[in-house]
This record gives sequence, C-alpha cells and structure tokens, in this order.
Amino acid sequence: MSFLAASLARVKPSPTIAVTTKANELKAAGKDVIGLGAGEPDFDTPENIKTAAKTAIDSGKTKYTAPDGIVELKDAICAKFERENGLKYERKNINVGTGGKQVLYNALVATLNPGDEVIIPAPYWVSYPDMVLLGGGVPVPVEAGIETSFKLTADMLEAAITPKTKWLIFNSPSNPTGAGYSREELKALTDVLLKHEHVWIMTDDMYEHIAYPPFEFCTPAQVEPKLNDRTLTINGVSKAYAMTGWRIGYAGGPEQLIGAMRKVQSQSTSNPSSISQWAAVEALNGPQDYIAESREAFQRRRDLVVSMLNQCNGIECPTPEGAFYVYPSIKGCIGKTAPSGKKIETDEDFVTELLEAEGVAAVQGAAFGLSPYFRASYATSDEVLEEACTRIQRFCGSLK
Repeated sequence: MSFLAASLARVKPSPTIAVTTKANELKAAGKDVIGLGAGEPDFDTPENIKTAAKTAIDSGKTKYTAPDGIVELKDAICAKFERENGLKYERKNINVGTGGKQVLYNALVATLNPGDEVIIPAPYWVSYPDMVLLGGGVPVPVEAGIETSFKLTADMLEAAITPKTKWLIFNSPSNPTGAGYSREELKALTDVLLKHEHVWIMTDDMYEHIAYPPFEFCTPAQVEPKLNDRTLTINGVSKAYAMTGWRIGYAGGPEQLIGAMRKVQSQSTSNPSSISQWAAVEALNGPQDYIAESREAFQRRRDLVVSMLNQCNGIECPTPEGAFYVYPSIKGCIGKTAPSGKKIETDEDFVTELLEAEGVAAVQGAAFGLSPYFRASYATSDEVLEEACTRIQRFCGSLK
C-alpha cells in the first residue's frame, strides 16, 4: 500500500520547469545551451517597485497580514480593474494570493466536487489540467489548432458543455500560443455561456499588458457584464511588471466565491509576503511607463523570431497577438531523421534532438495538450534569440 495520496498519481510535474532545470544542468556541465523554456520576462523589476519594498522593510511592515491581502493592495486592485477593465469591485470581491497559480488553485479546490467537468481550450498552460485533477474534477480539453488560430470557437464551446460542466478556464493572450481573442470572438463565446447558467468562467488575464497593436485586450466580464456574477477574473503583477519572483496574483469575483477561496488560503499558506504586497501596491498605483517600454521590446523580438522560424524547413510559425511565446507547427519535420540517426516521430523527439544537436531548449507541444508543435519563449535578448533561431534553422536543415 502506497504511503502517498492516490490523487498525486493523477498529476505530473510541470514540463516547463523540467525543461528549464535540464537546460541549467547542461549549462552547469559546460554545454553551450540556450534556454527558451522559461515563462518570465528577462527585464529587472522597475526601480520604483523595488524602492517601495525596501521602504516597507525599513518601516516594519514585516508582520502577518490578513490571509488574502492588505486593504491597500485590495484598493489598488479595485482601482486597476475599474480603470483598465471597466469592472467594479469592492474589497470583499478581491482575493490576493501567492502568485496567480495559487489563486487558480484555491478557486478550483473551493468549488470542485468529484465528477465536475472543467473545459480547458488546448493548447493550454501546463498546470490547468493537473490543478483540476488535484481538486477532484475532470479536465475536458478542447483542441483549438492552427486552423482556428489556436482559439476556441462558439461551436466548439457549445459542443463541450454538459450538465456536469462547472468551469471554463480561459486564457488570453494565451500561454503557450500568444493567441489573443478580439472583442467579437469573445462576444461569440459569452453568448454561448449566457445560455448555460450552471457554467462559471475562470479567466486568466496574466498577459493582459503584453498585447501587441492592433490587437486590443478585453476580458469576458467586460464584454458581457451579465456574466459578472459567475466570473472569476484573475491577474497578477508577475508578467506585467517583471515581478515573477515576488509571487503576487489576485482575482476579482462574486463575494461567496472569494469567501470560499479565503477560507482555503487561511488554512493553507495564509497571507502572501507582506513586502511583496507593498511592492504590488506601488506597481499598480505608480508610474506605468515600464509596461509600454517592455511591450515594445517584446514585439520587436516576436517579429524577429516569427520571421526566422518561418524560414526553417518544415516549420510554420503563426504571429502571436500577445504574451512572449511562439507555438510553431513542426508537422513538416515529423517522419524525418535527425543527425543522430533518431527518427522524429513526435514533438518530444524534436525538442530532445534539438537540445542534443544544437543546444536549444524548448518545450514539446504535448506538454500543452496539442501536437506536433513546440513552445519557445522570446523573453530574452535579441542577440540570444537570433543565435537560437539560427541553430533551429540549421537543425531543421539537417533533417533527412
């Protein structure tokens, strides 16, 4: 009889973290490796935010706080939601967690019963299905491939909904594809959701501020206010302000749901770091210049990577509307043979051989629920990206 919980057997470790760990191990062993696996900006946290954290330390703001956030941060979040998304919340509608990941997890644990289904458009962020499984629910992936620009359509959503559906998890701009839903595309989905009153919407807006013109970000509760009473709108400071290590995520939603999430958090981690919370107050209330500057750099990198990957034999790389990932199809590489003599039968074979042959670490599409693709992050310097893409071109050219 195993000592470990049976639920643990249903989940797997994060493949994106595994790729980054492998790349770092190879680097430490002296191999020339370029890691394109990490999902975080390479820029430093803006100075005003770091200063706010130091001030918080010096002024003794180092004690426990309320389990789900200080009132100053909740007020800043309410102001952000109204200013940028047209969503009106009060403090009782706000939850602050240790990163967006905890907020998502708390919501699922607080609401799922055995057999509850959660619709997850695929490709998806690797953690969504495993969080659902840990919460006792059933993930229902719905494949949205390159032919729909990696976007769920109204018909696909309608076909996936059953009497057991509890949540739709929605992410735009998306990790791993960077696909962003226009207001019209979102309205088509919200029209379907209006007909199914038992389905709740969990929207992960973490890449809201990394969206490239002419694409304009919008969120489901903003597009269809009638869904506000069953929508949890999740965001955070990690991607927008280069604060991944500070671990602050937040959500706005109905009071009953937020109260349930607060209960889960009060009996697990309790409050996020007090210092990080004060830094997040400054991020949301302070100057926003950094956002436009970083977005411009990411857009330049996106254009470089898309252009170079589309010059690779056997690769088709769509242009993302946001985030800092590309999700190229390697359909044209499947069935070919790598320089090692290994036949490329899957996208995992492709990324394994690419790492061995050229020292470029990317993540296989299978990890995100849709093959044959791979995800590459362009959250690194132009020079490194150019070298990485040159190596990928060379690798694809070597396939026989």
